[in-house]
Amino acid sequence: MKLVFATNNVHKLSEVRQILGERFDVVGLKDIGCYEDIPETSDTLEGNALQKARYVKEHYGLDCFADDTGLEVAALGGAPGVHTARYAELAAQSLDSGERFTPSQLSHDSNANMALLLHNLEKKSDRSARFRTVIALIYQGEEHLFEGVCEGEILCERHGSEGFGYDPVFRPTGYDRCFAQMSAAEKNAISHRGRATQKLVQFLQTL
Repeated sequence: MKLVFATNNVHKLSEVRQILGERFDVVGLKDIGCYEDIPETSDTLEGNALQKARYVKEHYGLDCFADDTGLEVAALGGAPGVHTARYAELAAQSLDSGERFTPSQLSHDSNANMALLLHNLEKKSDRSARFRTVIALIYQGEEHLFEGVCEGEILCERHGSEGFGYDPVFRPTGYDRCFAQMSAAEKNAISHRGRATQKLVQFLQTL
């Protein structure tokens, strides 16, 4: 089965392809000639995932799925949440001290995102957090949502070299290693995206 995954993130594409396996031919936005930036203006993960999937369906006429992921940190009131990928870019100042960051620190960059997150947690004793992924699938005119959650905590410093995004600072509950210290197979078995994708697979298998 051929599926369009509404993303240009090569890391996400690789991860989902590994999870879905050979039964599914997963292609990204560039593979269907979509090079424009799809709007993500919703204030919820569900809304953003649906917005991206609907855009592909409306403009390219293809059934597809899209995801949105948020890192929700308890001590920060659930932030960065829906703004996870652009946390540093959107932050005009530190959540705690009011200290302003330089433009380079505010760029759309994983290192900047982690730097801001660690800074904002410096004086926090509660470092519990969770990753949440929502996948929106449009198939034969119907919309479906699948959610995956991974509980864990934010480490005080970065570890490992695998994965992407916040993986070097997120350690899932029950493990002594962060995501960036795990193999792709290990991470996919327990990650938020892995769990949401498994629900997607289970649904597709019923078709």
